[in-house]
Amino acid sequence: MLGLLINEKEQYELQYVIKRELEELLLDLEDHRIDKMVKKAMEERYKALFQLYTRVANEEEIKKYIPKKVQIE
Repeated sequence: MLGLLINEKEQYELQYVIKRELEELLLDLEDHRIDKMVKKAMEERYKALFQLYTRVANEEEIKKYIPKKVQIE
């Protein structure tokens, strides 16, 4: 287990960066042109980033990014 000591400004910046990455992944996961294997890797990345996001964001913000079951076609 690792610890991280950050101030409020750094927390806000982490939230912003992670949120933008989550949004980009959500858009890419909806793209039918992307290969199934690539989408699977993107889903794993989304899960990892979401877990990190839960540590720096408040509950209201977290609710917006709760992962939905994405079906790969």
